[in-house]
Amino acid sequence: MNGTIQGLDHVQLAMPQGQEGAARAFYVGVLGLEEEPKPQALAGRGGVWFRGGTARVHLGVEADFRPAKKAHAALLVNGLPDIARRCSEAGYAPTPDDALPGFDRVYVSDPFGNRIELLESRDEV
Repeated sequence: MNGTIQGLDHVQLAMPQGQEGAARAFYVGVLGLEEEPKPQALAGRGGVWFRGGTARVHLGVEADFRPAKKAHAALLVNGLPDIARRCSEAGYAPTPDDALPGFDRVYVSDPFGNRIELLESRDEV
């Protein structure tokens, strides 16, 4: 088949204008992602980009912002208990969910109310 999907480049979430500091505090300070510079042509639009491993999360400013409550980014992690503890300590209560066989996972909301899934593969023996 010609024209096949090769992978996922990034996930785009929305955020309110002027809240880049809150985004950095959560995505870098709590989740441990690294900030990725936005291209010069896009920097004036606001928002902020992050990367961790092969995962890339872009937060873009949306004038009529409404958080994604069901739609979400799902980030594969190592050390889910440590990340869930950091979320909790920072005031972002993780909600456990065991409905996905082979994975431990929690959901957490970012500072803007966007739903984020954090999941870690279980090594089933």
